[in-house]
Amino acid sequence: MPSNSNIQPWHIYFVSGARRDRLVAALTEEAKRRPPKIPPLPASFQHFRSDLGKQVYGAMGIGPQDTEKRTAAVMRNWEFFRAPVGSVVCMHRDLGPWDAMSVGMFLQTLLLALTEREIGSCVEVSVVGYPEIVRAELEIPNELSILCGLAIGYADPDFAGNKLKIGREPIGENAVFLDSLEGPHQIDSHREVEVRPVIEGGGVPN
Repeated sequence: MPSNSNIQPWHIYFVSGARRDRLVAALTEEAKRRPPKIPPLPASFQHFRSDLGKQVYGAMGIGPQDTEKRTAAVMRNWEFFRAPVGSVVCMHRDLGPWDAMSVGMFLQTLLLALTEREIGSCVEVSVVGYPEIVRAELEIPNELSILCGLAIGYADPDFAGNKLKIGREPIGENAVFLDSLEGPHQIDSHREVEVRPVIEGGGVPN
């Protein structure tokens, strides 16, 4: 598992059974009292959340004006979407963004391993909105920053939200390929990129 200077900055807590149920009860009770402490997305990124919400809630048959059903659906976040295993991912508070990338690579590898075993998962930020509750219930020391939550369990094939195939932005929105001194060019999302194998000695074949 790659990490900056091999410091392996990921710390992960898994909770199930009675401890999970107690954490869920504490989170849902607090969520009924006040909103989570999660900074809003910058205005230029908010459309991503809106578009995702329309797809997910639409698949669940929840309209924009159906406040009661929407509230119940949102509350599932603090129930770990009713998965039997909840998880909280942390990193030491003194580390920086480059170390958070290492945690992200660890988390992605964990998700892929779960998927290979046909176990569902869902990364969620909502749990971070009540850090004092999560910290107290899971006995997380103050030197660890809480980054995200994770729900783990077998996906319900009959749940409408699990049947969605969420799209992604074209590759040209996130990747830039530079191979010319002539200046920037429009990126072709369907462009084929040649990958040349590395040979012994660190070079590439002619």
